[in-house]
Amino acid sequence: MLFGIGAEEFGHVEMLATMIAQLLEKAPLGITEDAVQADPTVAAVLGGTDLQHAIVAGAGARPVDSMGNPWQGSYVTASGNLLADFTANANAEMQGRLQVARLYHMTDDHGIRDMLSFLLARDTMHQNQWTAAARELQEAKIEELPVPSNFPLKKEAREVSYQYLNFSDGKAAAEGSWASGPTPDGKGEFTYHEGPTTSAPMPPATHPDSRFYGTTEIPNTVEKMAGTVQDKLNRE
Repeated sequence: MLFGIGAEEFGHVEMLATMIAQLLEKAPLGITEDAVQADPTVAAVLGGTDLQHAIVAGAGARPVDSMGNPWQGSYVTASGNLLADFTANANAEMQGRLQVARLYHMTDDHGIRDMLSFLLARDTMHQNQWTAAARELQEAKIEELPVPSNFPLKKEAREVSYQYLNFSDGKAAAEGSWASGPTPDGKGEFTYHEGPTTSAPMPPATHPDSRFYGTTEIPNTVEKMAGTVQDKLNRE
């Protein structure tokens, strides 16, 4: 399943890149109004050309998002825990299908709509695949909620594990299924608590090493002297 979906997603990138290239092939570089035509850059933009596509990629597709931010490794979720990753993948498919659905209503081009219709359908399939795979993990007791399920529950503060803390106006939140009744992980019961559970005082401000030149309530002359002493005591 992992290899299958991964290979298909590479194909989707190729489809989208080809679509962008075809749309940009005859993108206008100007419009006829003399007032705007006098400025080639403005003319190109108003005519429908993305300057980055034109200048950087020569009317080709670029590996960036709609704002020009490059794709990077931070997009990848690979925690090593399959239940966490499968759930994240299902969410990614939901976000992707949501955006494709919005794009669908932004065009009346039949060819583009046909392709987007196909991508919507495949996102439907992938959402269901990841959800089904996550369910299998839980049914087989390979992974369970809460993730990670093999961390000993006795080592967490169980008295607040299922406690809803109300920080909103009113008590309407107490009526939700997240504030009473059995928890989805099957290991406890939700409880409701009005407001924070503690009123511990704020700790005193920390004082970083003087050589970081942070601002504290200590006079600068004292900070300088402290830094000099630290240099002498910690000479490498």
